[in-house]
Amino acid sequence: MCGITGFFNLDGEPASPILLRRMTDAIAHRGPDGEGFYIDSFIGLGHRRLAIIDLSPAGHQPMVTRDGRYALSYNGEIYNYQELRLELEALGYQFHSRTDTEVVLYAFAQWGQRALDRFNGMFALALWDKQQQELFLARDRYGIKPLYYTSCGTHFLFGSEIKAILAHQDFQVAMDHEALLEYFTFQNFFTDRTLFKGVRILPAGTHLRLRLGDRYLPPPVRYWDYHFAEPDQPLPEREYIEELDRLFRQAVNRQLMSDVELGSYLSGGMDSGSITAIVAAQLPYLRTFTCGFDLNSASGLELAFDERAKAEYMSYLFKTEHYEMVLKAGDMERIMSKLTWHLEEPRVGQCYPNYYIAQLDSKFFKVVLSGAGGEELFGGYPWRYYRAVVNNNFEQYIDKYYEFWQRLIPNNSIKEVFRPIFKEVGNVWTREIFRNVFVKPVHELTTPEDYINHSLYFETKTFLHGLLVVEDKLSMAHSLEARVPFLDNDLVDFAMQVPVKLKLGNLGEVIRLNENDPGNKTRQYFEKTNDGKLILRQVMERHIPPLVTQREKQGFSAPDASWFKGESINYVRRELFSKRTRIYDFLDREAIQALVNEHLEGKQNRRLLIWSLLNVEWWCRKFLIGD
Repeated sequence: MCGITGFFNLDGEPASPILLRRMTDAIAHRGPDGEGFYIDSFIGLGHRRLAIIDLSPAGHQPMVTRDGRYALSYNGEIYNYQELRLELEALGYQFHSRTDTEVVLYAFAQWGQRALDRFNGMFALALWDKQQQELFLARDRYGIKPLYYTSCGTHFLFGSEIKAILAHQDFQVAMDHEALLEYFTFQNFFTDRTLFKGVRILPAGTHLRLRLGDRYLPPPVRYWDYHFAEPDQPLPEREYIEELDRLFRQAVNRQLMSDVELGSYLSGGMDSGSITAIVAAQLPYLRTFTCGFDLNSASGLELAFDERAKAEYMSYLFKTEHYEMVLKAGDMERIMSKLTWHLEEPRVGQCYPNYYIAQLDSKFFKVVLSGAGGEELFGGYPWRYYRAVVNNNFEQYIDKYYEFWQRLIPNNSIKEVFRPIFKEVGNVWTREIFRNVFVKPVHELTTPEDYINHSLYFETKTFLHGLLVVEDKLSMAHSLEARVPFLDNDLVDFAMQVPVKLKLGNLGEVIRLNENDPGNKTRQYFEKTNDGKLILRQVMERHIPPLVTQREKQGFSAPDASWFKGESINYVRRELFSKRTRIYDFLDREAIQALVNEHLEGKQNRRLLIWSLLNVEWWCRKFLIGD
């Protein structure tokens, strides 16, 4: 696990070693165990190393093939690298390290870009082919590891984080106004845009190829995508259960490979608890970590947000050495500056608890196992899918689901809220951004199961991807590698073919309920949609108590709705009502403050909007004015 960066002077201008070092130093936190540089005329590759496998100097990067043709700067872990190594050795390749990096390097030498199909793991990489004078960038199937790029004239720049690009003297920071509109519609980016004008994120499951002399950046090429579908010939339920159990245990055990100590998150929920159960059975000594919240000023649903008791119970069962931290309202306020710098672009959810728990974990080890992915693969958010389960056609489905996913500013308020920049963004159709997530041609959808599988596709491509970007940035801020066993290739391939009826239990009742939109039947609606992950729950009961597997879904979130109108109300007013507040260069002051006041006065719950406004405000300070 590391950080990569570099540049390619497409006009043949000689590469600057000073610039390469500056770009690499900008991401030093991602790899405190070493640095490396490779320059070949007009190409520069930089690397910061976080040593996990083969801690010796043999793992130094960028790594070059013996004949000098290929040079690789790589960030990630390939969990099946030992099997690939045996295959390559049988073909005559000789290895000088025990790293997966060297396996990745010679896999490309042997198979070219088809090597991507063989990798089971997480990665972002840059491969230079000296013979062809070609730079090849690629990102893993699911987008676990990020990779950004841009062009400044004839200079092509890339990095694990945008900070590396900012270190280039020719790059000028400006806000992408269309991206701002996209974010304040979805609290996420569904396209490859970022808030930095001109900077793109390489989409998950794609690669990009550049050659000397190219005048235009070619579009990324997709080599893999999700495909959720009902099986043509479903198996008996028992067979699905047994196969899921086998694949889950296999996935966790695969990701235990490490030459350093590792630990596990233990949130109190089913996914992290199940991972902990498997790991604890393999390792004689395991540390686990939970983040809780002070609920003295919480109310309503937020009173259930603290999961420490359930995590403590599982730690007792699995005999782990358990650590906890408790966050209070002021903890958000004091971390926003650092958080924004490391996050670089706001994404889904209120993520500052992730920063704190990663900071704690990093004091003990370099690798942590996370439960991310289980919800999205096995239908953990049924109340969302059921919103658009009965439709006349695909366009009606898009309309219903799009309306639900306007998380911050709805369409009918865009003109008012974006008044200062509306001339620039008035032609942006966020519904089309939403629809374009479905990159493959959409065949005729005839059943509720078809629509639910499309929703699962949508959420893995967007919501899960946003969570993974946040996970990477905030763990690597503390030189901590986060692994996600649910995103094992074999497990994902299986999950996409599990029948919907084994994931969601109340489909028949919801179909009847959906004949009329929930409307005033909100309580009845959510009671009938309180299911999901059924087959996963059955399998996990073999590893963790029913107390955990049968509980309602609980996200990892602080009680900010209460804090924003209570203990943090002065902070919110100071940051969002000041004459110096920078977001009002782009958003209408009166419109935004009216929405915020509705929360502060207890009329509406706008915690996500307030969090997002604070994020973008701090982004403006850190990156636009360099505070």
